[in-house]
Amino acid sequence: QVQLVESGGGLVQAGGSLRLSCAASGRTFSSFSMGWFRQAPGKEREFVASIRWNFGSTDYADSVKGRFSISRDAAKNTVYLQMNSLKPEDTAVYYCALQVLGRNSWDWGQGTQVTVSS
Repeated sequence: QVQLVESGGGLVQAGGSLRLSCAASGRTFSSFSMGWFRQAPGKEREFVASIRWNFGSTDYADSVKGRFSISRDAAKNTVYLQMNSLKPEDTAVYYCALQVLGRNSWDWGQGTQVTVSS
């Protein structure tokens, strides 16, 4: 079992920045990806960004490309989401997730609220 703990959410004005962190602990895996998803009120959870842990390759939703950046610190077992030029439509609960390669499911953190005011 892996534990994922997010931090860094909060309230920010449109155009501002926030950095989310997610620390992983517990069971270790040799090949996996970590990612960020978000869920706004009344909407389904959606993919935001992911990173292949061993290679560092990244993927982003079109809605955040050029504004958000995902990175990792292997020594700290931590993944980050740097969010710049935030918009009110970025308001959501942001969830950290881990996917072992070859599995279809993700393990989830508890989520952290990000609110962007206009």
